Amino acid sequence: MNKTEIDAISRQAITLPVFKIIAEAADALGVDAYAVGGYVRDFYLYRPCKDIDIVAIGKGIELALEVAKRLGDRKVNVYKNFGTAQIVYEEYNIEFVGARKESYRSDSRKPLVEDGTLDDDQKRRDFTINALAIGLSKNNYGVLVDSFGGINDLENRIIRTPLDPDITYSDDPLRMMRAIRFASQLGFDIEKESFDSICRNKERIKIISKERITDELNKIILSDIPSVGFSLLFDSGLLHIIFPEMVALQGVDSVGVQSHKDNFYHTLQVLDNLSLRTKDLWLRWAAVLHDIAKPLTKRFDNKAGWTFHGHEDKGARMVPKIFADLKLPQNEKMKYVQKLVLLHLRPIVLAQEVVTDSAVRRLLADAGDDIDDLMLLCQADITTKNFAKVKKYKTNFELVQRKLKEVEEKDHLRNWQPPVTGEDIMKAFDIGPSLQVGILKNAIREAVLDGIVPNERDAVYQFMLEKGIEMGLQRPKE
Repeated sequence: MNKTEIDAISRQAITLPVFKIIAEAADALGVDAYAVGGYVRDFYLYRPCKDIDIVAIGKGIELALEVAKRLGDRKVNVYKNFGTAQIVYEEYNIEFVGARKESYRSDSRKPLVEDGTLDDDQKRRDFTINALAIGLSKNNYGVLVDSFGGINDLENRIIRTPLDPDITYSDDPLRMMRAIRFASQLGFDIEKESFDSICRNKERIKIISKERITDELNKIILSDIPSVGFSLLFDSGLLHIIFPEMVALQGVDSVGVQSHKDNFYHTLQVLDNLSLRTKDLWLRWAAVLHDIAKPLTKRFDNKAGWTFHGHEDKGARMVPKIFADLKLPQNEKMKYVQKLVLLHLRPIVLAQEVVTDSAVRRLLADAGDDIDDLMLLCQADITTKNFAKVKKYKTNFELVQRKLKEVEEKDHLRNWQPPVTGEDIMKAFDIGPSLQVGILKNAIREAVLDGIVPNERDAVYQFMLEKGIEMGLQRPKE
């Protein structure tokens, strides 16, 4: 873009009425103000952005209070420790901060902050594409300040630091994760010097809290092609530090001519496949973790070749610790991912065999309301390059899905609970909690899922009575 085109876009970026109000407030206070950061970057990229950052030379909080007054005494959230203030206006979050310069200690990413100029403020930014500023004062309204070639980097789709990358990344190591996240989200390349610096400084990530790291990791997982971010994390060595269980998937072992696939790159392909169908973070996490136990269950058998028996069960048992280590939630989200990891082979096995009503009932009962997500994950798990196999799997999956719909409509087994409870059994035979109650409950489950007894209370209750008597239990006398 030439300067005329750049200036035209800069003026378009600040056509929202609130920018005029900010400009008037800044002039009233006698301060220079600028729109900066992500809002400016995303406007040039034609991406929606609801977060507006305003830098004022000297009086960030005072400017926020003046703007709030002009907007009809809007509420201002002031964070004095950080020198920032925030206003919510319509659907926008507007954050105000005074221009500042920063210096860092080697053991912390928390800077020592003092007032600074716009140039100081732009130098402290992580990347050139985030160091763009549009003037909001009378003398520079709509003028783009681009001290580090950010527009050129936007056009060339490059992630680059304003200063020496070793300084930028060592000062705040989270910026290494952010570089990779932006590359993944935007489809940009990280400049070679900058990427080499990430590789050199990767150990610095250890001073960053797990919560901040995982926040960036989640954003990478939610990008359109998450494999871009994970490949960069792997190649830089960061993944080895923040998520070693995933790194363990990488590599191929061979015995004679028999090799297994590289489960790291298979996992990335599954994640990309799934990301074409859903933006659900936790379903995408299930894709990340579905084969996580394969390195621990890998065996070579002279007849069967490479096997990973039980990796779904062991993987499900690994999920809580991985979530805890990454400071991910230990709640129903974790249990959901755990369930999908445990069940992820079931529809695939079903698609390879004759699809019986009994097998479909069991899958429905175990998966419950997550059956549709499970089917999405399993379809994404087909990464073979063999066209004939893909066609066969697709046909069989369609058959499985038809069967699931038919059985669900007929037997209503989603989130199934037996129509006869343990209390019903104890009351019917006048017994307390015992092994016999458990045996009868299991017999009822198997009979319903095998289609021997319809999923109706009267039929199941009669089956319970007959089975109990067969086991030697006695009905109490009337």
